[in-house]
Amino acid sequence: MRGTTSRQVTMLGVIDPEQLIPANHPIRRIKPLAEAALVELEPTFERMYAEIGRPSIPPEHLLKSCLLMALYSIRSERQFCERLRYDLLFKWFLDLNVEDEPFDHSSFAKNRKRLLDHRVSRQFFEAVVAQARRRHLLSSQHFTVDGTLLESWASMKSLRPRQGDGPGTHPGGGGKNADVDFRGQRRANETHYSTTDPEARMARKGLGKETRLCFTGHVLMENRHGLVVDVELTPATGTSEREAAMTMLQRRVGRGRRCTLGADKGYDAREFVDRCREMGVAPHIAMRESWWANGHLARLQGTPGYQVSQRKRKRVEEIFGWAKTVGGGRKLRYLGVERNRLWVELTAAAFNLVRMSNLVAVST
Repeated sequence: MRGTTSRQVTMLGVIDPEQLIPANHPIRRIKPLAEAALVELEPTFERMYAEIGRPSIPPEHLLKSCLLMALYSIRSERQFCERLRYDLLFKWFLDLNVEDEPFDHSSFAKNRKRLLDHRVSRQFFEAVVAQARRRHLLSSQHFTVDGTLLESWASMKSLRPRQGDGPGTHPGGGGKNADVDFRGQRRANETHYSTTDPEARMARKGLGKETRLCFTGHVLMENRHGLVVDVELTPATGTSEREAAMTMLQRRVGRGRRCTLGADKGYDAREFVDRCREMGVAPHIAMRESWWANGHLARLQGTPGYQVSQRKRKRVEEIFGWAKTVGGGRKLRYLGVERNRLWVELTAAAFNLVRMSNLVAVST
């Protein structure tokens, strides 16, 4: 019998989002891991807020919201708050009632400085890594390092000379997207800067590639399960990859601890190799043709461990691919190093949570 479209509007109903989320949904495995990390941040949250005054948006909601934006490829905070109004899964993940009104998108901007001042994103990332270590998912001896260009929110049209006005830099035409003619003018980071994001730098992936305003994202990956153990974001300079790699190694490995480090040819520099050896790190780095005689790398190249590191290091591209496609990092949505570093750390934590939930599901 054909059903009818006319129906009585429900006057009163009791809906529990817990009952609406499928029992085998992957988000159910991610939520307890995220909440366990948030519990470790309770002392920091207590220091962030005064004991009296008007209650604010809980920081747990802000951090969980950032995770959802990365997991579900939400392109903006405004779009997330709009979706939070009707998406019951999002409300369930944030522990909100069905009838609760979503917070305004400006809550992210108003609370971002507080999160930056207390390094909350770094502490949350560290708490996630600590969970993986307690579950024996991390390798303590074998690592991989790599970097990638992340396009800034600024446009190339925002470039202006650092000293006075240069030829052809004055915008022409009307409207918001005015024409800018740089014909016959050489642009470089030493002579030009972006008025939209002064911390962004001009960079390109290689010869023949287009130049864009970028930052550089860096990842230190352990080789057992491909989890991120450290992450960094810096301006896109020619030496930022090696400098960030050394910073992450000093934070994670320390001096005198024997381990291996896989990397591509961009890290084949005499100073970097020598510093790795001083720290007790075996540099399993892909060698360049022969721009300097690196006898140490040549000796390592024939060892089985070197071959394993070179195979394992390619898994770091999965992290960059996930961050740029699923995590929405193909073009950054914030300005400046600090705010984009907050996004990078939370996105790396989201990647680890997804990876850990899958590993836990397989082991149980």
